[in-house]
Amino acid sequence: MHRLLLSVAAGLALAGSAAAQTYSLDSADGFELHNAVAESVTFQGKKAIRVKTSDEAAERIAAQRRAAAARRKTSGGGRPGPGAGEANRVNHLIISPVKDFSSGTIEVDMAGQPGEGSSGGARGFVGVSFRLQPDNHTYDTFYLRPTNGRAEAQERRNHSAQYISHPDWPWFRLRSESPSKYESYVDIEPAKWIHVKIEVDGEKARLYVDGREQPTLIVNDLKSGPNGKGAVALWFEGSTVAHFANLKITKK
Repeated sequence: MHRLLLSVAAGLALAGSAAAQTYSLDSADGFELHNAVAESVTFQGKKAIRVKTSDEAAERIAAQRRAAAARRKTSGGGRPGPGAGEANRVNHLIISPVKDFSSGTIEVDMAGQPGEGSSGGARGFVGVSFRLQPDNHTYDTFYLRPTNGRAEAQERRNHSAQYISHPDWPWFRLRSESPSKYESYVDIEPAKWIHVKIEVDGEKARLYVDGREQPTLIVNDLKSGPNGKGAVALWFEGSTVAHFANLKITKK
């Protein structure tokens, strides 16, 4: 009887445990590319995908910038603020087959660096989105600014890791309304592999970087709410060339 009870308990534990879905990312097969193109590469010893802005998205971004510049010239306006850029933002996403993630764990290896010819504001922005909605516009994201990690200016270092929730909570709104609450420092570098783990539990989330025991960033009020649900996607900004490998998604 004792042995039978142990067997039943073990079976229940196994049934209650979440099965991880893993993707080596030696190709983008099975993933949806949104405003992005991907190629299979070996980067710093790992098979991975290299992703960047698609030509169509790049042309659209360039057209938006030309139109905005023409409007400023006509109106005599000055240099646009971050809000103007947000209005014309293009999301760059590599959308996984997992469409119903609410709580659980996401792990991935990633690297980001400014693309050739990018502006001085490029930081190699690279990250992970979750609870992505079918509009490909609404999601939570943790992302990194790799060039900030070892910058000589302490203020830039303090902005190395960031949480955002688009479209209503872009970085500049969070920074303005809650300074330092949704971003932090972490020692990272551009064009080098970074291991990221994100733990999501209801309206709480934690970002861990490179196997550190303590989280780099803690968010206790995810803007998607305690019951948010959607797809998991790899995220990058248009000025970035990004690499991704070894994605693991475990739903709770």
